[in-house]
Amino acid sequence: MIKQDISENQARHVLLAIGSNIGNRKLNIENAKFLISKNNNKIIKSSSYYETESWPNKKFPNYVNVVIKIQTYLKPVLLLQKLKLIEIKLGRKNNFKNYPRTCDIDIIDYDNQIINLNWSANSLEIPHPRLQYRNFVLLPLFEISKNWKHPKLNLKITDLLDKIGINNLRSIKLI
Repeated sequence: MIKQDISENQARHVLLAIGSNIGNRKLNIENAKFLISKNNNKIIKSSSYYETESWPNKKFPNYVNVVIKIQTYLKPVLLLQKLKLIEIKLGRKNNFKNYPRTCDIDIIDYDNQIINLNWSANSLEIPHPRLQYRNFVLLPLFEISKNWKHPKLNLKITDLLDKIGINNLRSIKLI
C-alpha cells in the first residue's frame, strides 16, 4: 500500500520523449506508451505525432516523435531502467550513437527537479541535457505543457522555442 502523505511515496510528474525511425513508427510509439502505462505509470497527456529528418545523418529514415506526461511512483533511476527494458523489448539494439532505432525513450523532466547521477557505466541527467536544441522535443512539449519551465536554465518553453529559430521549427512536420 502506498502512503500518500509521505513525500517519498508521492506521485511524480514526468515528461518523456519517445521517438522511432524503424518499422511502423507510430505503432512502435503506441506500444511504448502501452508498456510505460503497464509499469504502474499513468499517462496524463500525449502530444500529437511530429516527424523530423534523422540527425546527424539525413540519409537515415525520418523520425516520428511524441512527448508524454506521466504520473509515476518510480524513482528516477528505476524509471530509467524500466524505460531501457521497454526499448529493448520493442527491438532496440545497442548500435552506434544516433543510429536508426525502433524506440528511443528519454526522460525530459522529472517533477521539475535537477538530477545528476553517475553509477558504474551509466549516468542520468535531468532535465535532458540537449532538450533545448531539439525541435522534436520542444514543439510536442509545448503542445502538452505550455507553461513548462526548464528547471536548470530557468527559461519558459516559449523562450526555448524562440531560441531554436524559425527555420528549425519549420523543419518539423505535424503528422
